[in-house]
Amino acid sequence: MAGRKRRKLKKLPEESRDKENKPDAQQTWLELPEDLLEMIISRLTLSENIRASVVCKQWLAVAISVRVVNKPPWLMFFPKYGDLVEFYDPLHRTFYTLELPELVGSKVCYSKDGWLLIYKTSTNRLMFVNPYTRELIKLPKLELTYQIVAFSAAPTSSCCIVFTIKHISPTIIAISTCHPRAAEWTTINYRNRLPFVSSIWNKLVFCGGKFYCLSLTGWLGVYDPEKRSWVVHVLPPPKCPENFFVKNWWKSKFMAEHNGEIFVIYTSSEVNPVMYKLDQAIKEWVEVKTLGGLSIFASFLSSHAKIDLLGTMRNSVYFSKVRFYGKHCVSYSLDDNRYYPRKQFYDWGEEDPFGSIWIEPPEDHSSFA
Repeated sequence: MAGRKRRKLKKLPEESRDKENKPDAQQTWLELPEDLLEMIISRLTLSENIRASVVCKQWLAVAISVRVVNKPPWLMFFPKYGDLVEFYDPLHRTFYTLELPELVGSKVCYSKDGWLLIYKTSTNRLMFVNPYTRELIKLPKLELTYQIVAFSAAPTSSCCIVFTIKHISPTIIAISTCHPRAAEWTTINYRNRLPFVSSIWNKLVFCGGKFYCLSLTGWLGVYDPEKRSWVVHVLPPPKCPENFFVKNWWKSKFMAEHNGEIFVIYTSSEVNPVMYKLDQAIKEWVEVKTLGGLSIFASFLSSHAKIDLLGTMRNSVYFSKVRFYGKHCVSYSLDDNRYYPRKQFYDWGEEDPFGSIWIEPPEDHSSFA
């Protein structure tokens, strides 16, 4: 009888016994020390942070405490007359005004890290202006043939380099560089293997320690300030649909960089925008259908890319036009494949290319009207 009873006893499957002998993985994660949990969650993107916050109350509290939500840049409109500058906040859909007499008689060329680079034609002088603190930093005199100029970092940074380019002939270009503490510009002529003509319609970005210049015809030149080297890459221009090559197509492209990646946006009044990313490994422009949560703020003079923005601002391109009395900044959603506010197409070549620029927002709004 005893033997029969023993035979009736059920054995636990090996899988169940292993679970009894091993600690519950989920319970182990829930018991992480708070400082370690903070370190882990602080490395997550905004979307990953939000997903982690639903695990439990402890994770929610930690996720909120380390959550970083970036602010989008503001759109800065230059006055045709006077010194009253208008700013537009696309997140809160609010306009601000500020008197900036420093901009009178100047051309705005570029913006980065909350600073503007402007050019006074009367004195042939480039200078940095912080519109929020009113700080001015002058550079040595230089006659700027074209408004093709960019800088690598804020002028208060030790790694700030100012870069400009002009062609002497289709196969020879002159590159001038300077930094805020320099007494004069350094200019060097370079010979190209491929024709490279400088034009007001060229695009410039600083990425990975180098300046990338996209020519009017789509050739990509790269300048390395550390090595003082220049090369025009044997890199075919992006393959755009045939109907892109219409009126104003050369005005309607934008270029931005983010975290070592370079994006080019081609727009047309006939079709939706087409976006490309530079594949450095195969030296080719690859069309992209998503930005992976990135947002690009495109303007003719300089464009910005941002990650970890709120809600519908992600995976979109924002352009330098505001409609419906400030209620909407024109944007294109890659998720929905359409413009907002709804309109079939926009011809950005018809817009004033020098009328506005995106710039980092101020920390304090108290100086604004």
